[in-house]
Amino acid sequence: MIFPPRSRMFARKSIDRLVDEVEGGSRLRRELGARSLIFLGTGATIGAGIYVLAGKAAREDAGPALMLSFVLAAIGCAFAALCFSELASMVPVSGSAYTYAYATLGELPAWSVGWLLILEYSVSAAAVAQGWSSYFHELLKGVTGLTIDPRLLSAPWDFDYESAGFIAVEAKRRLADGSIVTGSAWLNLPAFVITAVVTAVIVRGIRESARLNGAILILNFLIIALVIVLGAFSIDPSNWRPFFHAERGWGGVASGASYIFFAYVGFDATATYAEEARNPRRDVPIGIIGSLLICAVLYVAMTAVLTGMVPSSRIDFDAPFAEAFRAHGLNRASSLIAVGVLAATTNVVLVGILSQARIFLAMARDGLLPRSIFGAIHPKTQIPLRSTLLIGLFVGAAAAFAPLGLLAKLVDIGVLFLFVVVCAVVWVLRIAQPAARRTFRTPFLPLVATCGILVNGYLMFSLDVRLWIGLGVWLAIGWLIYLAGAARRTETR
Repeated sequence: MIFPPRSRMFARKSIDRLVDEVEGGSRLRRELGARSLIFLGTGATIGAGIYVLAGKAAREDAGPALMLSFVLAAIGCAFAALCFSELASMVPVSGSAYTYAYATLGELPAWSVGWLLILEYSVSAAAVAQGWSSYFHELLKGVTGLTIDPRLLSAPWDFDYESAGFIAVEAKRRLADGSIVTGSAWLNLPAFVITAVVTAVIVRGIRESARLNGAILILNFLIIALVIVLGAFSIDPSNWRPFFHAERGWGGVASGASYIFFAYVGFDATATYAEEARNPRRDVPIGIIGSLLICAVLYVAMTAVLTGMVPSSRIDFDAPFAEAFRAHGLNRASSLIAVGVLAATTNVVLVGILSQARIFLAMARDGLLPRSIFGAIHPKTQIPLRSTLLIGLFVGAAAAFAPLGLLAKLVDIGVLFLFVVVCAVVWVLRIAQPAARRTFRTPFLPLVATCGILVNGYLMFSLDVRLWIGLGVWLAIGWLIYLAGAARRTETR
């Protein structure tokens, strides 16, 4: 293993050089307008999180004040969104936070950010695909009466977060005579299939991906609207009293915000499409801020309905919305909610694979990943085809076979850390390069950047200490890979 000189580990790329490298070589096709970027950001954000996480957070942490938890988490995201917007208007190329870190902090910090983005996009996409599988089976069983062999619904191994050990997953099958047989799970087949289908659409081009995302998102909007409207007629205002959790008070609001933060993960994916935006300096900031605002409003409205329909102490953990509607005799709404979850999670898988390929494209251009694989752009579709196929295969295999429990839990702390970095980077660039072109300027800087660092940092410190240990281990693995690759890069330079 060769340790690169410190001058290279912290060498930075100027903004002009980053832009010139893209404009002077092969680049992605500019197909996306502001509306498509808002849809992609919203599609990456609204997943199963709101349908699932709200139950546990309301019951154990915040009570009806979970509405404030969603607002608090949105405020932390808003500070980061404003900083993302300025950086995207300055550096309109693929790479998002990775590229911004390279322009201000250097190669090793940029690699670290890119390594963390694997958690946000690839790992979360695989974890969401596993969740998609469960909802698909429940909907299939409820609508048609058909069932899938349970051995094909789970990865063969899982990670027990409490005991920090791996456990074999048992699948129980009911035979024709009514007896039950247990055996080892084989793979999560529906999760692999949905990943393969989504990847097949992505490789056709960014326009087709954006159209699929938009169609699914409109369906999801309609379902969310119906859930809010139908649920509003069953609200009992007395369920909102007391407003704060009886035992946890305001502390429950903060811990609830940390727990449901996962529901907001994804809006920043809009920045990864800067190179494919028709007018990136204007449209990408609109996409980032617009998608965050839409998600925040919908989340607060859905939480108000949930906590108004059922007392917080009786909200179901696993399927809070479905059980709340069943409690009011609205059984058909449960199937509607399952369709909404399937639509939302399909979009999260799609945007996760899309975004990861663009992060790897930026890293390959900088020589941190093999350019022939991750930096090659197909001449016809003008997308990173090889990279997309490999990422789709990785996400599908992970969803089918891997125990993702611990890594999925690291997504929150990893994204919060990235938000802290972005808030710091925009401040550094405003000082270091005050004359750089900025079509969007983060207002009230450095106040906004400072608030972003403090709020997101506070949410980080509200998380379990084991997640901090996991984050350190994940970063250490990334640094070892960086140093191992330093030998190859030294020989080729």
